[in-house]
Amino acid sequence: MNSTEINIREEAVKDYPFVESIVEAAFRNEAYSDHKEHLLVKKLRSSPAYIPELSIVAEFNNELVGHILLTKIKVIDGEKEYEGLALAPVSVLPKYQTRGIGSKLIEEAHLKARSMNFGFILLIGHEDYYPRFGYKLAKDFDISFPFDVPEESAFVIELNEDGLKEVRGIVKYDNAFLS
Repeated sequence: MNSTEINIREEAVKDYPFVESIVEAAFRNEAYSDHKEHLLVKKLRSSPAYIPELSIVAEFNNELVGHILLTKIKVIDGEKEYEGLALAPVSVLPKYQTRGIGSKLIEEAHLKARSMNFGFILLIGHEDYYPRFGYKLAKDFDISFPFDVPEESAFVIELNEDGLKEVRGIVKYDNAFLS
């Protein structure tokens, strides 16, 4: 598979059932998963945090093989609120993993989010994977999560200069993440 054979585009309504099956398959055997990520994607689509342009799919040979979703999130510091994005989840069908599809999805999501003037993206994920895209530990920016998460799995990336300037506090997720 050549990475130029991968088509990256915005998710369409007709893609929903295929995307949910991709997400379910991608997390089926993950040890650090509640195996409900596909249900989260479905809930997020109908939440105020959803931004259609930031739900992105990867196609190979006219087959959907990957998906990434960025949704609105806030960081609260007393009376101050900072809006950014949450990356959750990025998914690639198991038989296509380790071929650069997830990387292409992340890079495209970053470009799109940056063009929409979002300053940062937060995520909880594999400590060996996300730093290669420029993610840094959230604790280094004095950003914490409203639940227990290993510090080495909580990340943030600044999308543009000063994207994290003055941002600190506790992450506030959309209710879709919490139900």
